Amino acid sequence: MTDFVLVHAAWHGGWEWRRVAERLRSRGHTVHTPTLTGCGERSHLLTPDVGLETHITDVLNVFKWEQVKKTVLVGHSYSGFVITGVADRIPDRIAALVYMDAFVPSDGQSTFDLTPAWRLNEIIDLAAREGDGWYVPPHHAERWVADAVQRAEVERLATSQPLRCLKDKLRLQGGIEKIGRRYYVLSSAFKPSPFWQFYDKYRSDPAWTVRTLPTMHDAMISMPEEVTEILLDAARKGNN
Repeated sequence: MTDFVLVHAAWHGGWEWRRVAERLRSRGHTVHTPTLTGCGERSHLLTPDVGLETHITDVLNVFKWEQVKKTVLVGHSYSGFVITGVADRIPDRIAALVYMDAFVPSDGQSTFDLTPAWRLNEIIDLAAREGDGWYVPPHHAERWVADAVQRAEVERLATSQPLRCLKDKLRLQGGIEKIGRRYYVLSSAFKPSPFWQFYDKYRSDPAWTVRTLPTMHDAMISMPEEVTEILLDAARKGNN
C-alpha cells in the first residue's frame, strides 16, 4: 500500500481532497490531507507573517510526526510551490510528485513571478481593497467548479489567503533533481489559466507524465474518480 500526501490550493483547505481521500483509503492506502496555516479550519491562524516557508514547514511536519517514509506527494495550484520546496529537502522520501493544475517553480521564483499580469493585478487589487493589503479574500469560485451545488460548497468553505506566501521566492538546493517520477495534470476547461504554460512545457518531456482532465480548476472535487486513478498510476510507477 502507498502513502499519499495531498496538499490543497490557495483559498482552500484539506477539505478539497475529501472525495479523493475517501476513494484512496477505501483501497487500503494511507492518505494525509494537511491544511496549511491560515487556511480552512486553521484560518484563525491567518496573520501577515504567514509565508511560503510556513507552508513548506506545515507539510514537512506531516512527514515527521506522521512518520511518512515514502509517498506520492501531490500539490494543487499554489501548492506546486509547497511540494517543490518539500521535495527538495527530503527527496529520499518522495516516490513521485504530482502537480495538479499547479505551478512548477524553479529556484528563486515566486507565485507572483509565474502568474500572468491579468491575474496578478486582480489579486493585488483585491488585497488592497478588501484584504487590508496583506490577505486576499476568496473570489471567482466559478473558475474552480462548474456544478452549482459543488460551487456552493466551495464558496462556503473557502477562506482568505495570506498575500505573503504568493510573494515569497522559493529557494532550492538541488534535492528535487533526484526525483525521477513526475506528473503534470492540467484542468483543460479552466481558461484563461496560468497553468497551460506548464502543460506546454512538459507534455513532450520524457521525464514527465502529462494528463488532461476536461474540467475546471478543482478536478479533485468535480472528477474525483479520474483524479484517484491518476494518483494510483503515479503510485504504481513511483514504486517501480
